[in-house]
Order: sequence, then structure tokens, then C-alpha cells
Amino acid sequence: MLRIVRAFWHDQRGIALILVSIMLPVIIGFSLLAIDASRMNNLHNDLQKGADAMALASAAELDGKSDSITRADRALGLVSNQYNFSGAGSATQDLATAGITRRYLRSLPASDSSPIAAANVIIDEVAGAVEARFVEVAVTPVGFSAIFPASFINGNNANNYQVGADAVAGFRSSVCDFTPMFICNPFGDGEDGLNKLAQSLTGHKRAMIALKTQKSGQYGPGNYGFLQTPDGDLATPKITEMFASTKPKACYGSEGVNTRPGNIPPVNDGINTRFDIYPGGNKYDPATYPPARNVLKGMDVKNAGKSSCDYVAGSPAASYMAEPHDTCLPSCATNVPDKLGDGNWDRPTYFSVNHPGKTVTSVGLDANASRYEVYTWEFNNPAEHGAEQTTPQCNTGSADPKRRLIDVAILDCSTLNVSGSGGNYPVQTFASFFLTEPAGGPPNADIYGEIVDITGRGGQGTLDNFLRNEVQLYR
Repeated sequence: MLRIVRAFWHDQRGIALILVSIMLPVIIGFSLLAIDASRMNNLHNDLQKGADAMALASAAELDGKSDSITRADRALGLVSNQYNFSGAGSATQDLATAGITRRYLRSLPASDSSPIAAANVIIDEVAGAVEARFVEVAVTPVGFSAIFPASFINGNNANNYQVGADAVAGFRSSVCDFTPMFICNPFGDGEDGLNKLAQSLTGHKRAMIALKTQKSGQYGPGNYGFLQTPDGDLATPKITEMFASTKPKACYGSEGVNTRPGNIPPVNDGINTRFDIYPGGNKYDPATYPPARNVLKGMDVKNAGKSSCDYVAGSPAASYMAEPHDTCLPSCATNVPDKLGDGNWDRPTYFSVNHPGKTVTSVGLDANASRYEVYTWEFNNPAEHGAEQTTPQCNTGSADPKRRLIDVAILDCSTLNVSGSGGNYPVQTFASFFLTEPAGGPPNADIYGEIVDITGRGGQGTLDNFLRNEVQLYR
């Protein structure tokens, strides 16, 4: 008997069945947890992809116009995404049935870990539509029924979970092939100033603006209107070269540009290559930095045909005339004395000097034609000139009629409190200006231009070729 008991005690046959029986519930439990985790993850991914798609579609409409939120809501409703694995009762549901909420934001907290605050949210969506730059889309959490008996663990008799998703997307405008220059909005501060700027583009008259003057040229202490390069370069030669280039290798975003404090007198060397005026020493190769096809500027050529020819005052003076300033300058009744004109200039005298026997209307232009419209007519009719030829006399001109345009960032300086120490400031709008005359030399280096167009609402659309609208997810 004792031998039988001892043999049974040492017999190990069938032990695997005992171990399997003990571990089987654990194995099944972990399998169910793995399946549930996979199903829940797939559900969350479906919801997140839908939230991302809706946020991106909505943000693409936030272009700063008064109807941007209306269009953004419409785009939001056009997106259709389905999700699976919820406990709603059917195999596949549409995201709209789950329900979504959205908030439009004017800004985001500095840190992604910081919650969105009330100051970031646009409350009045009618008046605040022009400020909307971001949208937050949140999916109402949907139920998820687990296979694993979770109620066995948590003791609350619930085997369901809530799964949601949210996304924040934003609209960003940037410009490329851009000259490193800014001005304060000469039409005033805030939304009213931007509206007046847009209104100045209606009709044919265009105001002349002193982009840089030594007499009253500072936009805040020590800021004369220049920007750093996008890579942070402050060097005068680099900035000047960008003014000479036909396509400056630079992109600036509307969310912020960095000013370059300090006066930079030599920038005229870069601008004046557009007028067929080149500094000595072969500093700028005309093949790389060509002049405009129309360089009429009230000057006579000296040493014609040379790569670094000189221009001198035309003689007799009565036979030479550059495109004149607005007749009210420098004492126009505007918000910015000495800087902003009213678009009225001496068209009859200009035509009598440079195009004898013709008038602004006889060549098919409007009686209030802008200087840029006159320049374009001259560009297309180079033989129609007086003593001064419109075409460059030293180099082959660029075929691009926009060679005498420069692009400028316009800032709301008073609101932003632009300072002399430099800083990063959001751009109110980007604008193109027609250079009416060569830039003055040191120490003044005055730069005058006539406004042609702006980006965004109120613009004429001519800047679309270098404006890049980008939509991206931020959270």
C-alpha cells in the first residue's frame, strides 16, 4: 500500500492539463484585452482622422476675410468620415452622427502643453471673422463596448468606455521671392487702417508712399523699414543683394517677420540695378541682376554700352522728367505727413515732356492712370518717347514688367509697438510697390514707391503668384 501511495505521489503524468486549466482564464483574458485594445485604438484612429480632416478643411477657409467663418463652417459640413468598432449598435457610423463642436481661435498658447485660454477664442464670430486663424474641432466622445468583462475589475457594473478626439488646424500665408522691407500702415492703425488701405486700390489713382526717408524715416526708434533675412542674417551686403535680385531666395510668413534695426544707406545700390544704374567694381553682374525693360527716370546716359555706365541729370532739364511725386507731397493732409500722397500727380506735364504730342487719354489710359499703368504702357511701346529713351542703355533689360516692383510687409506698428531693439511682429498684409525713381544715395537713400496691390481681402489678385497659403495641424 505504501508503495502504491509513493508511486502516485511521484507520478507527473497529466500535470500539463492542470497547468493549462489554471492558466486558461488568464490566457483568454489577455487575448480579450489585446482585442479590445486593438478595437479601441482603431476607433480612436478613425475619430482622430475625421477630426483632422474636418479641422484642415475648415482652416483652409480662414483667409482673413469677413465671411471666412461662414465658409469654414460650410467646409466643415462637407467632410464625411466613418468610424468603426463603437458601441453605437451598427458596424459603421458617420462622424457627423457622433456630433462635433468647433471653436475659432485668433491665436494659440505659446506652449503646446498649455490649454487654450479664453483670450485665444473668438467670441463674436461675425466681427471677429477677420481675426480667425485657427479652428479647434472636437468629436463628441462615442461609446465603446469592451469584450473583456471590465466590470469584473472596476466593480461599477459598466463595460463601456467613451472615446473621443480633437484637432487644431491653422491657416498660414507666406510670400516668397520677397524683398526684406516693411513699412507701418500709412493709412492708420488696426482694422480701419487695413480697410482704408484696401479702399485706396479702387479706381486708377494710386497713392505715392515714402517707403524710406531720412527726414522722417524711422518706424519706431532705430527702425528704418528693413527686415532680417529669413535665416536671421543682419548683414547689410546680404540685405542689399536681396534688393538687387530678381528672385530673392527668401520666404516670409504672415505670422511674424523680424525687423532689422539700424540705417542701411547702401541699399540703394541694390534697388538701382533695376534702373540700369550699377555700382563700380562689378559688384552686381547685369546678367544676374538685369535692369527693367523700362528705366525712364529723367536722366541722361553717360558711357553708354558700358557694364557700369553712369547716368547724369538730363540736359536740357525741360526735356527730361522722371515720374513725379504726388503734387501734395510733402504736406499732404494724411495721418502720416511726408510719407503718404493722394494719387494726384502731374500727368499732363509728364506726357508733354516724355511723349510729345500725346496725352494720358490719347494712348488709351484712364485720365487718372497710375504711374504703374503709364510705366506698363511705356514698357509695351518703347519707341514712344522724347529725349530720354525708356529702354536701358547699358544692359539688356529684363522681360518681366514687374522688375520695378518691390514687395513690402505692412505692419500695424502702433498696435504692435514696434521698437528699435527689433523683434518678431505679425504682418497685417503684404503689398507690392512700383519704384517711381532710383533710390537716393548716402546719407539719405530715400525710397519712393506707388502702391500697386495687397494680399488678402481688398487685394486685386496680382500677388497670387508669390503668395503661398498653407494649412497645417498644430495640435
